[in-house]
Amino acid sequence: MKVSREQVALNRERIVETAARLFREKGYDGIGVSDLMKSAGLTHGGFYGHFASKEDLLAEATAFALRKSVERWEGMLAHGADTALERIADSYLSPEHRDKPELGCSVTALGSDIARLGDKARHALTEGAAGQVAVLEQLVPGADDAEKRQQALAAYAAMVGAIVLARAVDDADLSLEILAAAKQAIAA
Repeated sequence: MKVSREQVALNRERIVETAARLFREKGYDGIGVSDLMKSAGLTHGGFYGHFASKEDLLAEATAFALRKSVERWEGMLAHGADTALERIADSYLSPEHRDKPELGCSVTALGSDIARLGDKARHALTEGAAGQVAVLEQLVPGADDAEKRQQALAAYAAMVGAIVLARAVDDADLSLEILAAAKQAIAA
């Protein structure tokens, strides 16, 4: 039985959305193609009709998740530039984001995995991170565009690093302290 183009597109979308969540939750090596496809409600055999490789899927899933993140940040900006940076930092540097990597930022969940992979995945992460930084550039103080860019990159690096570190430590109080310190540094 032939599947319609619309159904093929819906299946691909479901695979990408599922992969975006599962890659962030389990890491690139923590989930196989068979389990990804099963979680998407599809058969393993259909995978290669959509993607050339698992790494190609990772690239698309990373781009998808980071686009969604940029859209959320742009929504916060649209609801008030005067409080957007604080709302972004509060959301990003939260215990919820720390504890649910499958719903959070692909950079914090997959950055070290993607750094070891090929150009497609690295490009997807680069484009997504650049989109997040572009939103921050509109929100941070600075005398000119170059200073705003520097401030945005510093804030972004602080946020990413704080989540990575807060997830890695085994001391709950220290983890919360890391998140709070990064929020305070960004607010300053």
